[in-house]
Amino acid sequence: MSDSPFDPFAPKPIEETPTPEPAPPADAPGPVIDGGPPSPTRLLFDRITAEIGKIFVGQDELVLGTLVALFSSGHVLIESVPGLGKTLFVRTLGRVLGCQFGRIQFTADLMPSDITGAPIFDMKTQDFQFRPGPVFTQLLLADEINRSPAKTHAALLEIMQEYRVTVERTSHKLERPFLVMATQNPIEAEGTYNLPEAQLDRFMFKLLVDYPSAEQEAAILSMHSTQADLDAMLEELETISSPGEIISMTRQTADVHVDPKLVEYVNQIVRLTREWPHFHMGASPRAGLALMQGARTLAAFRGRDYAVPDDVVELALPAMRHRVILTAEAEVEGHNVDDLLNDMIRSVEVPRL
Repeated sequence: MSDSPFDPFAPKPIEETPTPEPAPPADAPGPVIDGGPPSPTRLLFDRITAEIGKIFVGQDELVLGTLVALFSSGHVLIESVPGLGKTLFVRTLGRVLGCQFGRIQFTADLMPSDITGAPIFDMKTQDFQFRPGPVFTQLLLADEINRSPAKTHAALLEIMQEYRVTVERTSHKLERPFLVMATQNPIEAEGTYNLPEAQLDRFMFKLLVDYPSAEQEAAILSMHSTQADLDAMLEELETISSPGEIISMTRQTADVHVDPKLVEYVNQIVRLTREWPHFHMGASPRAGLALMQGARTLAAFRGRDYAVPDDVVELALPAMRHRVILTAEAEVEGHNVDDLLNDMIRSVEVPRL
């Protein structure tokens, strides 16, 4: 054996090779080199909600649901106890969007002509002239709508669906955009009239507004307990949009892509309500249309040009809770509509897009 310090037959040391990092999954997003600017609809939505938040605190579901309905040419039914700021919200929304605001307090003696308007005899012209009612606005708050009889409810059917008022065989078109926000008190039942199913189906969403959190209520007390002039506070808000821009954005949401698998997913959810054992009556096809239109608008608000199942799930309860009727057994057992709808939605397989 050689005495040389170098031995060509000695075993070579094993070189440690670095462990390769695991490859990312095939559907993982790549590195962001230059994230493009947000879409105009996303920017508009963020600016609107930020400006509303300067006066109206919290109630994110109310704000989101109302804006989705407005940009989808729909209407909303709000169920909440008094004193949660619904009038303040509509006035703030009208100021921020640059739209006209109107309010009708529904009472037991309210007549259809009190809403639509009526011909008035003009002494100068010696003829009858149509005087528009309070419904001729763009954002209409129908406060405590269930306190009026069915005859007055029926006056809103054509208005909400056709966007026009017919008086004395003459049709008068309403200015677009047009949004009806109807409220009803879930506690008081005396002196109220249940809305017929035909009118409930006209509302795109039914939103449940609950009491604010402790932090939100503290902010409300700090902001609105100084006897400040509300009109002056509204004047300080910036007008973010305009009726023309709202109509344009509404048309653009129609271009949001909806995969055929997502269409089938919506169809399965709506049709399953008609077979679910706890429902006496299921949702109508209008519920599916509300889900499709709402999912497109919500996707645009999120900055996407395509809808995903999460958009549908997020809007499923507001779109269907007022379109299903519980069986007598389910009511006796005390089942909640939202809980039953959640159980039903979870039973439907979510598509992979």
